[in-house]
Amino acid sequence: MERRDFIKLTAITGTGAALTACGNPEHQLIRFVPEDDIVPGIAEWKPSVCPLCSAGCGVTVRVMDADFETARNGQQGVVAIKAAKKLEGQPAHPISQGGLCARGQASIQLTYHPDRVTQPMKRSGVRGGDFKPVSWDEAVAELTSKLDALTDRKALAYVTRPRRSRRLEVVSEFLTRFGAPGPIGFEVFANDVLRKANAASFGREQMPTFDLAHAMFVVGFGADFLGTWNSPVAQNAGYGAMRQGRRGIRGRFVQIEPRMSLSGASADEWIYARPGTEGVVALAIAHVLQPSNAAFADFAPDAAQTITGVAAKRIERLAKELGDMKPAMAIVGGPVLAYSNGSFHAHAVNALNRVLAGGPHFTPGADIVRAPRPASDVKAIASAQVLLLDDANPLYGAPRAWGVRDALAKIPFIASFSSFVDDSTAHADLILPDHTFLEGWTDSAPESGSLTAVANAAGPVMKPLYQTRATPDVLIEIAGKLKSPVAMPWKTYDEAIKAGFDKLAPNAWDDVQKGGHWKSTEPPAATSEHRAASAERQPVFEPPRFDGDANAYPFYFQPYASQMFNDGSAAHLPWLQEMPDPMTSAMWSSWVEISPQAAAKLGIDKGDIVEVTSSQGSVRAPAVLSPGIGPDMIAMPVGQGHDSYTRYASKRGVNPITILAPMADTETGALAWAATRVKIARVGDPDGSLITFAGELREEPHEHRTR
Repeated sequence: MERRDFIKLTAITGTGAALTACGNPEHQLIRFVPEDDIVPGIAEWKPSVCPLCSAGCGVTVRVMDADFETARNGQQGVVAIKAAKKLEGQPAHPISQGGLCARGQASIQLTYHPDRVTQPMKRSGVRGGDFKPVSWDEAVAELTSKLDALTDRKALAYVTRPRRSRRLEVVSEFLTRFGAPGPIGFEVFANDVLRKANAASFGREQMPTFDLAHAMFVVGFGADFLGTWNSPVAQNAGYGAMRQGRRGIRGRFVQIEPRMSLSGASADEWIYARPGTEGVVALAIAHVLQPSNAAFADFAPDAAQTITGVAAKRIERLAKELGDMKPAMAIVGGPVLAYSNGSFHAHAVNALNRVLAGGPHFTPGADIVRAPRPASDVKAIASAQVLLLDDANPLYGAPRAWGVRDALAKIPFIASFSSFVDDSTAHADLILPDHTFLEGWTDSAPESGSLTAVANAAGPVMKPLYQTRATPDVLIEIAGKLKSPVAMPWKTYDEAIKAGFDKLAPNAWDDVQKGGHWKSTEPPAATSEHRAASAERQPVFEPPRFDGDANAYPFYFQPYASQMFNDGSAAHLPWLQEMPDPMTSAMWSSWVEISPQAAAKLGIDKGDIVEVTSSQGSVRAPAVLSPGIGPDMIAMPVGQGHDSYTRYASKRGVNPITILAPMADTETGALAWAATRVKIARVGDPDGSLITFAGELREEPHEHRTR
């Protein structure tokens, strides 16, 4: 469908009908609290915290009286409620600064989603099948009995989405006092490599914060900091100030990466280096800036050109610009850290930053507990007797070779606290659904994105719509009901949150109650204070290892975080399904990106169905020809391909994670998700599965062309 036709149709019939016209009647946006059900009155604005990534953006929620149709105790009816209507960024918040990304805007759909789990559910029949409703008393009693029955308490495994919050502190405290291992922080695009490198380089094992607003030159190495990496809203605000926030001054930005990201598309210059060699470019720049430094002696521009394919003269020019335009800084992340030698690239860019002396900074106050076990530890669940899933979906996000599917089948008892039946929760024996962030207490302590310390917390902005309970409160309740009770330090989750803020500062809790967050009034620490790390080793380049013989699998494969779905955890939200990808305009679908040169050699046109194959398996999806990708690269967005994830994401598209080899970073053991080789072949004509907002690009007839 052409964009002009889409606009005409939506103007007359609404977006839902337009999406039906795209060829699939399922593509209709759900309405939350419909406009005609809003009761006239005065809107309230209440603080909250966006839950869809770890950035910790503070939001304000517009709340109004409304009539809501719901089912309680099997009876359908309409109830009068205070309903959340709209989300915006908090203007005074150090992270969001009044802004909010598309995923944050769509997070309101979590509460009103038609496929929410509305009460506790117990498996009925075989795993992966149906569930039947049970009471909370029954659900709590069953989970308590399963924990009581453990002869070895170390056989309890807890997998959660990594959170820097008092919520995770409650979870960790429960596990410690119960005698179980700590929680596994599972996420696909984890940042363990960069945290470990920062600990060695700067003495801070955390994600960095960059003062983009005052930068004159930024060089990026793979980090899509304007799209999905780290703290995008804060970084977009800083980038905007860098580019047009100073009269007569416009900072310069160069991006080096294997596939053009949203950040790369915004750069003044985009550079392709051979995958797994990008850090060599960083050290070559450092060599030019400090030619007498022995640490960079092996990385002269001519030598770097041979390794990376980036011209020596180009490296020398970049180095001169970086040296002349101060402050300058380098940012590394994403696929550049996801090779077998990912740690080398992190150390290399950190070494360049030491030379540039422009960054990074580290947000202070980083004492909030973080999941002590990395995502790769999810393989250890194979030995668990009881598994608890908390907003994590390892069946979707782990390579097949990790054996998560087989492990789930062997675990005697699985309980999930999810609000939705996702891929992993579908295999649970019991579901104890959590409140959404608008219905209960929520908190976070952002790891980065602010030069000063900041912590968020907010109470419910509306009453729960269904029979759900806050997961931390459920754990505290179960702790007291065990045969050998576990004494927790708090009686409720909100008590735990308050206790944490009382430790921060005398006025911290007062600030939270007024505006939903506390921020330090102390000035940020100088960058130089973070440069006293002990005995950092000098980066030594070792060529990357890729799974798959280059003759049989001639292309490097790069899955990447979707601008809409990130790691796939937001794919069930229809606003995000219908949001066009900013680079391809594709929506509601999966696709395979290939360069026009490679496509021409293989006889592939846009929309053709292609099969991408690795040593681990294959996936099929329509092709998109992209000039922003190397001729030896194949890329796919992560997010689609769920076995189970509500009516909007189930059985839609394919999951590229399934064909990843279980490669690892040699230094940290983190999943090297950019270290797989593939081959590609055309297997079919276009079948309509590639849905693009812009439609096909067509030339006008010759007589109408403008000369």
